[in-house]
Amino acid sequence: MIVGIDASNIRHGGGVTHLVEVLRAANPEAAGFKQVIVWAGTTTLQRIEDRPWLVKSHLAVLDRSAFFYRALWQRFSLTAAARSARCDVLFVPGGSYAASYRPVVAMSRNLLPFEWSELARFGWSWLAVKLCLLRLAQTGTLRHADGVIFLTRYARDVVTRAIGEIRGKATIIPHGIDARFARSAKPQLSIGQYSEDRPLRLLYVSIVDMYKHQWQVAEAVSQLRKSGIPVVLNLVGPAYPPALRRLNGARARLDPRGEFIRYEGAVPHTELHTRYSEADVCVFASSCENMPNILLEGMASALPIACSRRGPMPEVLGDAGVYFDPEDPADIERALRELIDSPALRAKLAQASFDRARVYSWSRCASETFEFLSKIARGP
Repeated sequence: MIVGIDASNIRHGGGVTHLVEVLRAANPEAAGFKQVIVWAGTTTLQRIEDRPWLVKSHLAVLDRSAFFYRALWQRFSLTAAARSARCDVLFVPGGSYAASYRPVVAMSRNLLPFEWSELARFGWSWLAVKLCLLRLAQTGTLRHADGVIFLTRYARDVVTRAIGEIRGKATIIPHGIDARFARSAKPQLSIGQYSEDRPLRLLYVSIVDMYKHQWQVAEAVSQLRKSGIPVVLNLVGPAYPPALRRLNGARARLDPRGEFIRYEGAVPHTELHTRYSEADVCVFASSCENMPNILLEGMASALPIACSRRGPMPEVLGDAGVYFDPEDPADIERALRELIDSPALRAKLAQASFDRARVYSWSRCASETFEFLSKIARGP
């Protein structure tokens, strides 16, 4: 059999990471596929490693930055390309599909369009309009696809409540985690062994966005500092400008001299494991996630984790973390203090989170993905 992958809208971030890692770990022949064809732009194809069974199909239109051109290609050219390649199944990891080729498997990746309370955080903005349009597009795709891949049970439940019954088969296949994040848990010191010269280092890796609540974490850390605890917060990630303004306002008010709330900005994903290795505690305060890859990175790095109790986070982290309400600075402070006050608890949770992270491998993700594609290709 032959599988085609429409990666026309997979251009950066977690979507590219997923595609690259799945194809790196895949053994399509074990699932009955002799060939995999990927349609994508130059940047995406350059990141995908060559394989004997892999065909990288580059089209100049997919290099264009405007979504309009890529959407036109998918709507009017993808079906012909898939037929010409004699594909037995088409995989659309981007989640939106407007062509007519069948059978097709879609992946649900973005939960923001399906949680109105989270979408409302963006107010009357172009991004909010874009998310509403994305909801419309993905609702049609997910309802009528022959197969749908969800990343967590939580995401499946949210989406199906929002869009109603889906026609095709559905499965849950979590992402994996890169082995370079894995390391042994470090010894946990008592807070008395930290000082202003050697503070306890909190790390929060994520885009600065309206649903990530970095400013609430900053409030909590400020209260810890006021109580005499030598702690610093390192924030790493790109930023949505309105959210960054909110964070900078909190930093100016809470830490005008920049002593304990530090924002580094975006760091290449290939370097992120070094940031985790330098940290003592991982913080994750998001209120909306489909598959929290950043949480997985902290788990694989064997860090004690203070985590939002919203979304799929408890499903992924289980009992290997201390949870808080991401919109309540006092509750965030309580969770952080619980970890800070107990080296034994930190050591226990760091090992537990590391052990849970071992379940999330790219080889497992790749194997389950191609088995599901094979099931859809073979039909009833």
